[in-house]
Amino acid sequence: MELRHLRYFIAVVEAGSLTEAAEKKLHTSQPSLSRQIRDLEHRVGVELLTRTASGVVPTAAGRAFLDHARLALAQVEAAREAARRAAQPTKRTFAVGFQTGIEIDWLPAVTKILQDELRNIELSVTSDYSPDLADGLMRGRLDAALLRVEPLFPDLSFVPIGKESLIVLMPSDHYLTAHEEIDPKAFVGETFISGSRKATVLRRVTEEFLKRAGVDITPAHGVDNIAMAISLVASTRGLSLMPAYAKNLLPWSVVSRPLKGEVPTIDLVMGYNKSNTSPLLKKFLLRADELASYGPRVQRSSFSKPGKPQPRAVRPRR
Repeated sequence: MELRHLRYFIAVVEAGSLTEAAEKKLHTSQPSLSRQIRDLEHRVGVELLTRTASGVVPTAAGRAFLDHARLALAQVEAAREAARRAAQPTKRTFAVGFQTGIEIDWLPAVTKILQDELRNIELSVTSDYSPDLADGLMRGRLDAALLRVEPLFPDLSFVPIGKESLIVLMPSDHYLTAHEEIDPKAFVGETFISGSRKATVLRRVTEEFLKRAGVDITPAHGVDNIAMAISLVASTRGLSLMPAYAKNLLPWSVVSRPLKGEVPTIDLVMGYNKSNTSPLLKKFLLRADELASYGPRVQRSSFSKPGKPQPRAVRPRR
């Protein structure tokens, strides 16, 4: 079994089609890809993929194989990255990732902790979505990242840093902007935008909060990240629950309000790969508890006004 077999198999599963995987992801011919998949199944000894009306899907054996295939490729890439760094011992790099939007608040805290090292290292900063940061940690591209606890990456360790309140995002001329706090029951009858199944932590926290509040609504849209949520709030005139750092990214057309009552929170953690042997990472971890004191105070969001004059808020007709 070769690494290309794993890459081909993963590409087919993600595309849900041999033809699409061959043309758009792997840039090879469909017959050639089919031969590679048959060769992989022969080597494994079981059928990994099956055709359905909706496309090509993994069998039960294929689903079990998929997680290990992804992990194997991630470990290979991490080994390659470690070798590259070892080949340049005089040029030490420390790569830190931030969930898009929180770097505005937390980068100063990280540089404060690393201030004694900054003269001798190259600090690399990445802004990305939480699952992609976790993937970067797995592959050795990042040494540490401020993100959510990602349950699909069991080889990562997570150090709690703080908790962030969820806030309500809405169009700047929505009738609810007249309220200083939003009762979750106001979501009923509105277009509601929630986290997608990829945004597992946000989706779970949102669903549990709505259940406790006695609000039974079905999200009209599921989003993977805050940028998508902001765009849909503006375009569909919907409401969304997002972490408080979303305020760092809001355009004039979208504003935020705090929730009324017991406000749900999402944990913010610092993640790292257990197999990362970087001496600088070890030093950083020893001072990880200082992040919370250097970083922003995580507290309930205050009433926020639009960044520029807005039209009069009008309750939409039902």
